[in-house]
Amino acid sequence: MSTFKQGRYSRYLKPFSYLVDLSIINGAIFFFEINITNTYLFSLYISALWIIISFKNDFYEVQRYTKIVQVMTLILRQIGFFALILYTFIGVFKQPNISRLALGEYLLLVFLLVAFFKFFIFYLLNRYRAAFGGNLRNVVVIGDTEKSRQLINLFKKRLDFGYKFRKQFIIENDDFSLQKCFSYIAENKIDEIYASIAELSNKQINKLIDFADNNLKELKFIPDNKDIYAKKLKYEYYEYIPIISLRDIPLQVPINKFLKRLFDILLSLAVIVFLLSWLTPLLAILIRLESKGPIFFKQTRNGFNYSEFDCYKFRSMTPNKDAHLNQATKGDQRITILGKFIRKTSIDELPQFFNVLFGDMSVVGPRPHMVRHTNLYAEKVDKFMVRHFVKPGITGLAQVSGFRGEVETDKDIINRVKYDIFYIENWSLLLDIKITVQTFINAVKGDDKAY
Repeated sequence: MSTFKQGRYSRYLKPFSYLVDLSIINGAIFFFEINITNTYLFSLYISALWIIISFKNDFYEVQRYTKIVQVMTLILRQIGFFALILYTFIGVFKQPNISRLALGEYLLLVFLLVAFFKFFIFYLLNRYRAAFGGNLRNVVVIGDTEKSRQLINLFKKRLDFGYKFRKQFIIENDDFSLQKCFSYIAENKIDEIYASIAELSNKQINKLIDFADNNLKELKFIPDNKDIYAKKLKYEYYEYIPIISLRDIPLQVPINKFLKRLFDILLSLAVIVFLLSWLTPLLAILIRLESKGPIFFKQTRNGFNYSEFDCYKFRSMTPNKDAHLNQATKGDQRITILGKFIRKTSIDELPQFFNVLFGDMSVVGPRPHMVRHTNLYAEKVDKFMVRHFVKPGITGLAQVSGFRGEVETDKDIINRVKYDIFYIENWSLLLDIKITVQTFINAVKGDDKAY
C-alpha cells in the first residue's frame, strides 16, 4: 500500500472565481441608471441564476488542457443565458420602468469584465506552470504506441498543461512487469497513470484498475480506436489525442456536488438548531453525573482523499487508553449505562452534524473508520480505498443494509465496501433522502448491531 495522501491543486480557485464573478455582476449594477425598484431582489435573482446556469454550462470546469476557443465558448454561452434571465426579470417581476438600453450596457460591461478575469486566470495558471513549475501532476505512461508517444511529446512540449512526465514503461520489454510499475508509482508519488489499452490484456487492465482504486491514483486509457468502446466512458482530448477516463463518479459533477452540499447544510443546521441546542446541555449533565471526563469524544478518522479529520461523538464510554485502538464490541465493559442508551438510539453520533456543517463529512456516505483500521483494511480488502473518493457520512447505504457497527469477520467489511462503492457510483439526491429516512426509522426501532 502506498502513502495515500495527495495534494488537490487549486482547490481554492473555483470558489475564488465564483466570488469574483458574483462581485462583478452585482457591483456593475451601480454604474448604470437601470431604474430597478428593488435592487436587493434583483441582486438575489441574478446571483442565484448565475450559479445555476454556471452549473448547467460547466462554466467553472476549465481544465489545464482546455483550449482557448473552448474557454471563449463557455463565456459566450454563459453570457447568452445570463442575458435571457436579465430581460426575463422585467416580465416576471413586472418592471416596465427598467431601461433596456442601460440593461444592455450593464450586460456588455459584465461580459467584458468576466471574460477578462477568466482569461487572466487561465493565462496566469498557464504561466505559473510553464515558468515556475507549479501546480504540477506527476504522470507515467504505460505502453509504446503512436498515440502514447504523441502524448509523451505533448507532456514535454506543453509545459503550461502542468503534467510532469516521469517515466514510460514499455510493455514489450523482457523485464516489464506491472508490479515494477506499481512500485515506481508508489515510491515516486505519481498522480496519474496513462495506459495504452491496445497493448494490455484484460487481466493486466483489471490489475491496473484495482491498483488505481486501492491507491487513489487517477487512471486514464489511451485508445487506438475510440469507436470500439462503450459510450458510457468519458472522452477528453489533450489537443487531438483522445483520452478515456474510466470511473464516472456522479458526485464529481458540479450540480450534483452542489445539491448534496446544500442538503448537508440544511439538514445539519436543522439538527443543530432544533435538536442539539437543547439536547447537548442535558446530555452534558447526565454524562458528567455518571462518569468524569469530557462530554465529547474526539477521534481522528480518514475522510475525503484519505485526509484526516477529528470526528466527534457524545462520550459513551469511561475514558480509556484503548478508545482510539479498539472498536466497541457486544457487552463492552467500557460502555456506561447512559452510553448503552445513546449508542442503541444512535444519539451519540449527533455531534457529527457539526462535522457535516464544517465540510469534513456528509450526512450520507461511507462510514469513516479509525486510522488504524483504515490502514489495516486498505491492505486486506480490495478496492477499500475507493470509499475515499467522496466524503464520509454519518450514515450510509451499508449501514441501513445491515452492515453497521462492529466488524466481526472479513465478510462484514467486504460487504460494507461493496455497498459503499455501489453508493458512490450510483449516487442520487433521492438515494440520500431514502437512506436518511431509513436511518431515522432504524434509530427509533433500535438496531441489533448498535452497541
